[in-house]
Amino acid sequence: MTTTSDSLATGQRSLGDPSVRYPLWPPLTTGCPATATEHLAYPVEVDYAYDRVDPALFDRTAPVPAGLDRWAPLLPPLHAPGLGEGRTPLVPIGPGLYVKDESRNPTWSHKDRLNRVTVSAALGAGAPGIVAASSGNHGASAAAYAARAGLPCVVLASATMPGAVASFLQSYGAVVLPVEEAARWPLMRRIVERTGFHPVSNTTVTHTGHGFGPEGYKTVAYEIYLDLGVPDAVFVPTGYGELLFGVWKGFTELRRLGLTDRLPRIFSCEPATAGPLAAAVRAGRPAARVGTGPTDAYAISCEVGGFRGVLALERDADRALLVDDRQLRAAQGELARQGLWVELSAAAGLAGFTALEGTGAFDGAAVCVTTSSGFKDRAVGNHPVAPVDATWSAVEARLAAAGITV
Repeated sequence: MTTTSDSLATGQRSLGDPSVRYPLWPPLTTGCPATATEHLAYPVEVDYAYDRVDPALFDRTAPVPAGLDRWAPLLPPLHAPGLGEGRTPLVPIGPGLYVKDESRNPTWSHKDRLNRVTVSAALGAGAPGIVAASSGNHGASAAAYAARAGLPCVVLASATMPGAVASFLQSYGAVVLPVEEAARWPLMRRIVERTGFHPVSNTTVTHTGHGFGPEGYKTVAYEIYLDLGVPDAVFVPTGYGELLFGVWKGFTELRRLGLTDRLPRIFSCEPATAGPLAAAVRAGRPAARVGTGPTDAYAISCEVGGFRGVLALERDADRALLVDDRQLRAAQGELARQGLWVELSAAAGLAGFTALEGTGAFDGAAVCVTTSSGFKDRAVGNHPVAPVDATWSAVEARLAAAGITV
């Protein structure tokens, strides 16, 4: 069993100016104060004593503890108990093509990796509870890990949240406040000020998020490495870019530790109706704000981006992909034909891969990350199957309509 003393975390470092450093505690939830301006906030990241990492940490034959505990040395202290998050399967779906299926996590999304870490930060900081702004996966996950840790949780949600998300939140006993989207973040900041609750969602003008949170996402890269080695390309559904950054940082750490001499090409896959990360890298800026148009990929449709994503793309605009709903639905359908049912937003990685396939943008094995279950789509339950009479003629007609010869 791991303990909080297993962590080799040493402090926090500004991504805007790496020479600016902070102690590990308290966790910074508003980015780097030294480099922030009125219009731009830079995130921080956690630094570690890498020279003390035991090489056996990445031994493929080592016993695998439940949850993120195996990776405790390269994570902030895990004060919160886990739910068996991580160790999701890498599913081959074609020659040299794999899906990292994050829907297998406890609340059916990748957010469980982040919230094991952020709720641990809340406990370590002595906060009386947590608060999140989310209309989907993040809120459901935050509520689960807060319940597991015995902390109250407030979620500023949407009246149009998917039914599965609402069920998660209610089951875990979260205080759910459905409000209009523009009001969520000001209200969250007010709740933090009045209650001392720990924010596990972004509170800044450009996206910084929680200083500890993306560290949980590094473990996606660690697991891909254990199962496959270093692929040539990784395609990541992208909203604020935290998962994208975490995957990139995980592979950079593997290189730093001498376990590989190369990095995969990492591609962001955003909705074409938004795309703040694509806008930022194409303009050579650290972050951007864009207008958003209609899309059913609600989970990754964002007005504002952040500097983490720019770093993960290594400022390469060719790696910032935009996919439309038609491409997303085609990718979602292809995944379903492979036995993988994912939320529309979660199909963005495969949609990005398909758009680049055969262009020479990558050469070798590719991994598409899928982030969440198809149960998280808003449209789930809106397409009931018509009943059929229990007569052979009626059954035969239905089979024939499906192209099945009897």
